[in-house]
Amino acid sequence: MNFDDKAKEWDKDPKRVERARLFAIEIGKMLGENKELNGLEFGSGTGLVSFELTDRFRSITLADSSRGMLEVLEKKIENEKVSIMKPFLVTAPGSLRKLAGFDVIYSLLTLHHIKDIPTLFSELLTILNPGGHLFIGDLFTEDGSFHASDPEFDGHKGFDPDELLKLLKLNGFTNCRSKTLFNIERENNSIVKKYPLFFISAQKKK
Repeated sequence: MNFDDKAKEWDKDPKRVERARLFAIEIGKMLGENKELNGLEFGSGTGLVSFELTDRFRSITLADSSRGMLEVLEKKIENEKVSIMKPFLVTAPGSLRKLAGFDVIYSLLTLHHIKDIPTLFSELLTILNPGGHLFIGDLFTEDGSFHASDPEFDGHKGFDPDELLKLLKLNGFTNCRSKTLFNIERENNSIVKKYPLFFISAQKKK
């Protein structure tokens, strides 16, 4: 999928907007009343999740590898006059290590695009503050049909959440939990198929 090409139309999909809203609600439940937090959205796209959370953070860095997505994001930030948001272009593996000091990192439907998951988890742990939280929303293991319309897709066909929890623990995270969040419905060959998403929460040791 060429995200640069899709960036200008990204926010016009109501189902995508709703997914972001539901994911943000789940994050809000986990954060409690503390609103003096520094957040990072990894794979932010146009910031749909983060715009739902602007009242929950002191600052939010929005990281993505798509320049097109970040250009749309920058215009949204300017138009809506959101001073707490800062876009960050991910140019190569390890780019996030240039950042630091996050209380919360969250990511929706990005993980299955990342080839080296262990390295990413190690990187995220490094830039999290002690006691900081990680929230991930992504696909359960599927048959590959989720990206059937994208012949260039070379990522993961979803995940077994239990395996991700084990991997998180191996990379230094604690309090690792998962649950089913909601379903994505997509039509393939006139057949509507449901793809369940999980919600994972983990924490860096204090």
